Order: sequence, then C-alpha cells, then structure tokens
Amino acid sequence: MRFAMFISLLRPIGPVIIGVSLGFTLSLLSVNWVEETCVLDGKASEEIRLAQDGNSKGARRPNSISTVDAEEDFEPRIVPYKPVQQSQTKQLFRAKYISTELGIRQRLFVGILTSKSTINTLGVAVNRTISHHLDTVVFFTGMRNRKVPHGMFVVTHGDERLIWNIFQTIKYILEHYVHEYDWFYLAQDDTYTEADRIQQLVDHLSIDRELYMGSPEEFIGGEMEGRYCYGGFGYLLSRTLLLRLKPFLENCRNDILSARPDEWLGRCIIDYANTNCVAEHEGLQYYHYEMGKNSDPSKVKNVQFNNALTVHPVSDPEQMYRLHKHFTEIELRRTYDEIEKLQAEIKNVSKVAFDGNRSAQWPVGINPTFEPKSRFEVIRWDYFTEEQVYSCIDGSPKCELRGIDRLDVADVIERAMGELNKKYKPVLHLKKQQLINGYRRFDPTRGMEYTLDLQLEVVNQKGRSRSITKRVHLVRPLSRIEIIPMPYVTEATRVHVILPLTFQERGAVNHFLEVFATNLFETSDNAILTLLFIYDPFEAQQVNQNDIFASVKAQINAYERKYPAVKILWISVKTETPSQIKFMDIISKKHPVDTLFFITNVNTNVNSEFLNRCRMNSINNWQVFFPIHFQDYNPDIAFHNQEPPPTVDLVKDAGHFDRSSFEEACFYNSDYMVTRTRMASDVQENEEIMETLDIYDMFVRYSTLHVFRAVEPALHQKYHYQACNPQLSEDIYHRCVQSNLDGLGSRSQLAMLLFEQEQGNST
Repeated sequence: MRFAMFISLLRPIGPVIIGVSLGFTLSLLSVNWVEETCVLDGKASEEIRLAQDGNSKGARRPNSISTVDAEEDFEPRIVPYKPVQQSQTKQLFRAKYISTELGIRQRLFVGILTSKSTINTLGVAVNRTISHHLDTVVFFTGMRNRKVPHGMFVVTHGDERLIWNIFQTIKYILEHYVHEYDWFYLAQDDTYTEADRIQQLVDHLSIDRELYMGSPEEFIGGEMEGRYCYGGFGYLLSRTLLLRLKPFLENCRNDILSARPDEWLGRCIIDYANTNCVAEHEGLQYYHYEMGKNSDPSKVKNVQFNNALTVHPVSDPEQMYRLHKHFTEIELRRTYDEIEKLQAEIKNVSKVAFDGNRSAQWPVGINPTFEPKSRFEVIRWDYFTEEQVYSCIDGSPKCELRGIDRLDVADVIERAMGELNKKYKPVLHLKKQQLINGYRRFDPTRGMEYTLDLQLEVVNQKGRSRSITKRVHLVRPLSRIEIIPMPYVTEATRVHVILPLTFQERGAVNHFLEVFATNLFETSDNAILTLLFIYDPFEAQQVNQNDIFASVKAQINAYERKYPAVKILWISVKTETPSQIKFMDIISKKHPVDTLFFITNVNTNVNSEFLNRCRMNSINNWQVFFPIHFQDYNPDIAFHNQEPPPTVDLVKDAGHFDRSSFEEACFYNSDYMVTRTRMASDVQENEEIMETLDIYDMFVRYSTLHVFRAVEPALHQKYHYQACNPQLSEDIYHRCVQSNLDGLGSRSQLAMLLFEQEQGNST
C-alpha cells in the first residue's frame, strides 16, 4: 500500500527526474578526459612548447595551459592595420527598352533585293505599298545613284554581281538583325507583296522551326535532289535556320557555283542545313500567283490570285499600284463582312439577354453613351442648320456655318440620304428637300453624335411622290488610336533663345533677365540667349549720341560679370516695320543649319522645363512646335478690390491659355531655310508678303512639316497690353486684338465688374 502511494506521488515528477539524469549522463560522456601534468620542467614542458609552436595556427587544446618563461622579456608585437579593400561593385546594365532587357524580338524583317536601275522606279513603288504596313523594310542593292529616294533605308554592297549581292545580304542580316527578329522575308523589287498577309502568316508560325518557305522549284538539270525557293515569289527564312547556316556561309560562297542567286541560296541551305523549300507548313499555305504581261489586276477573276501573298512579275510601278489597290479593296470587303457577322452575332445574343434587345447598344459594337453622374457633366447639344450654327466660339448666339464645320454638316446629310435610300430601295426613292433641325454633340466615349430632322420627297415605283419628315440618328465613331512612329530626339540639344526687343518693351527686360538667370544661368542649362535690338531709322541715326538700349546693354555686361561662363549675344536691326520673318532671315545666316531656335517674348518666364519640351517637340525635318503660353488676367479685374498674390497659380480665375498668340516658336534652322526657300517665289511677286505673314503662317503655307501646337503650362506670361500693328495682315492684327480682349479677365469677372458699375450708376 505504501509502495503504491509512493509510486503515485513520484509519477508527476518522474519525467523531470529522468530528464535531469539523462542530461548529466550526456554531459559526462561529452567531456574529453585528458591526463595532463602540472609540472612544467623536463620533458613534459618541452612537449607543450613544441606542440604550441608546431600548431600555432590551430586552436588551443581544451584544459591546456600556455606559459611564458619568467626569465625572458616579453616584447609586444604591433600588427599594422590594413583596411579591407572593398571590391568594386559591378555596375548593373539597364536596357533602354523593356523588350531589350527581356530579350523580346520583333516578328518580321523584310529585305527587298533591288538594283541601281530599278531602285527609283520599282523600288519606290514597293516602298510605298508595304512600308506603312511593316516595321522594318531594308533595300539591298549592288550599286546606287547619288540621290537615294526619300524615306528608304538602302544598303549598298558595292558590286552588281547577283550571287555576291545575295551572299552579302545574308551576311549583313546575320551581322545586324539576326538577334532582333524571328522571321526574315526576302523578295525582289518586281514582286508585289501583300504585307498584311505576310505578317499574318508569320504570326501563326512557330519560331523554333528551321523553315525555308516559298514557291518550291526543281534545280536546273535535275542533278541535285531537293527543292529551292524561287526568288520571284519571295521566301521566308526562320531565325533558327539562319543561325545554323551562319558558320558555313563562307563555304557556300567558295564551293557552290550557280548563275542564279535563289538557286545558290537553296543549294547552300540544303547542303549545310539539310532543309528543303516548302510551300505548306502546319496547315499554313504560301500562296503566290504568276502575273501575265501587262495584265489588269481588276480583270483577273481567279481565286488563287485573290488569295496570293505575292504576285510576280510586276512590269512597272503603275501595275504595282494597281495591284495594291486591288488587294486593298479585297481586304476592305473582308473587313466589312467580318463587321457585319459580328453585329449579327451581337444582335442574336442580345435577344436572350435579360433586357432583350434593349441591352444591345446602338450602333452595334460602339461604346455606350456617356452617362453623366451630375448635372455638371451633362454634354450639351449644339443646334445647327445648313447655313447657321447656334453655338459660336466667341459666345455669339448665332454665326455662319463655314469651313470644316460646313463640310461636316454636308457630309452627314449626304451619308444620311445614302443610308435611307439603301434601306428603302427599290420600293422607295428619297430626295432631300431641306434640313429642318440639326443637333450634334461630342461624346468622349463614342464620338460625334448627330440628330437630323429631314424633309424628304418620297417617290414610289409608280412615280407617285409625297413630302414627309424623317428623323435620323448618326454617329461618327472615334477610330482606333494609332501610335505614329516619330524620329528619335534628345534633351541634350542646345537651344538658342531669341528675344526681339523694341523701345517700348525695354522696361520689362530687367524682369526677363532676372528670371532667365535664375532658371538657366545658375543651373548651367544648355541654352544661349540672343537679344535682337530693333531700331527705327531715326533711332538708328542717334545710336552714337543717345542709344535707347544703352541701359539694357549695361545689364548684359553686369550679368556676364556675375556669370563668367555665360555669354549673352545681341544683334542690332534697323527697320520701319518689324517682322518675324525679316528678323529670322538675319539670325538664320549667323547660325549653323542644325541650330534649334526658340523665339520668345520679353514678358515670358523661360525655364528649363519648357526648354526640354521645346527640344522634344521640335524634330528636324519633321515637326515645328508653337506652344500656347499661360497668360495672367489683368490684376485690376481678376483681383478686384484685393491684393494680388506674389505668384499666380495656373487656375481659371487667374489667367488663361492664350490661343490667339503665335509669337513663341521652336524650330530648327534647316527647316526654316527650306521653308523660306519655297516662299522666295511669292516674295518676288509681292514683297509685302514679308510684312503680312508671321513664322507660323509661313510654316503652315509653305512647308510639309508637322506644325504642332499645344498648351504649355511651363510657359508663363505676366499680363501686358500688346500694341497691335495695323500694317500687318488682317488675320495677325485680329489675333492681336483678340488676345488683348481675352487677357482682360474671365466672363464671370467681367460680368461682376459690369454689375458693380451698373449698381454704382443707379445709386
């Protein structure tokens, strides 16, 4: 009984006792039992020293004791400090484009084999028919003329031998493009290529295939097995195939003899890549068609012809353009058929929807109408007739319908009549009598919407007619947004800032130079300031005795002393009628052709942010830039009975973007010189044109460049009244007057000012 009670008491603490016992046992087993003597004389001490000296780099033995002879002096040893040299971190290379960093290649490269005699005829025709459909088109020729056609990338091999040209072409592709593209299409310049179909074909081909695809042909004489691709119909080469062929390309040039370049390439591919030409791969067919001499494409009724990817031979550029028109019409018809099928499918699906046909938006496939969330987001409908529009830019209740608006209304009415007759023919024939009412609004989600009330004359098949009123709805939808390729520009270009200055504007020069120095001189921006002093004939005669710009020149000297690295240029001009074109004629001759100009105003605050946009938006031989600056309202009106703030924010109550001003401009000197040359013939007939046009009108009328105009928030002007010159053209004078009127204040501010005046007069 007592033993049972003892066991019951011991049971809760039993595991603890067992754990402690086990711990002591394991600790005793892990101890190194080394027997050492404490006597350090004789052989034992010597063994300890030898052990320490022989294993000085190792760890000391457990329980061992190191001793020092008391009779010897202990001299400490100083170990010199050596800082740890940090290895230079390897600079991480960041690719400019994501596709480069991820190793993404483009899909298709197109090479056109041309010659010196045909590059300006057939070569140009090929470029015009395929270049805007494909990303990269390169023309390869043995020799070329001095003048290369505009818009074509031409590679010259320096020899007209056909075999040499195809060898150099493949070599050039391997050296420059093989790592950037998946497929390589080669064709002759007398071959028409349906670019979209070639692109569609390669989009469905696997990139890891060693594929040689085209029109298979037997070798001449039949002495060699295999087939090559006939060059007249073009052929596709995969990147994998070219990489396999690369080590043996020199062997092909030395070992293979052939009179035709396509046969030479085919033998090379068969010998060293063991690949034959095929016309079909994985269910995809390489369709081609052999064109008869002087055949008219519109009269060819052949399914194989309509499905062809390439057509050969093409005798002249005119036939090339006819082929392009024919195949473009085919693709357009196919696109319309696909749209109709999709619309029918949407209508069929909408029938089984919860709301029935009401769930299908009109027109089918177009975005639904914008739904405003508040009364401030409601889109306004504009009322118009065939002659008048009742929503004018200047705020007038009614104005004449003209220009592009008139053409737009006429086109909408014509389209409406066409759709009505298409719907009711041949039972009824409708003729427009007049437009009773017209409404239009721009919906940002779908496009321009129209509602027309038309009075029509309806004629049936028996010739009876009557007049009816019909309401129609039309939508001009927003087309697909297209990314337009632009030339590469950089922000490192030096900008030459040109400031024309008259006697009346010299008072504002101090503020202009102060802002310019703070924003550009102190930051060492890559910009040069040039002041253009404008004298009239009388002021020019008195320049030695009384220079009206003497104070400005003194300020220039002061800033040059303050900023030794800065040089401010100035030019003096004598004229009775100041004109931008006259000034630029003088400045253009004093600068190289690659100079980037920015013409500014003395009231403009120039900063580096805007100059960077000037560099990016001005593209040599492509585009000129006319920014729309933000101008402050008249402070007496905008801040009536208030203290104006020291800095004005870009808000609607403080100022506006002056759309009537065209003074500021960014452009390259070469573009100005070319445009000015085209203007020379008109100047000889009428010299006054120099005074009636500004640079904006000159570029619009006489250049083929893109004239880019956009609001520029970084370009800020203080309020000032412009002295409009009546000797300039009527349009320029009207723009100047309109700019002065718009710069007074907003409508609400002017209305409040008039209201206060009327209240004061009534009291």
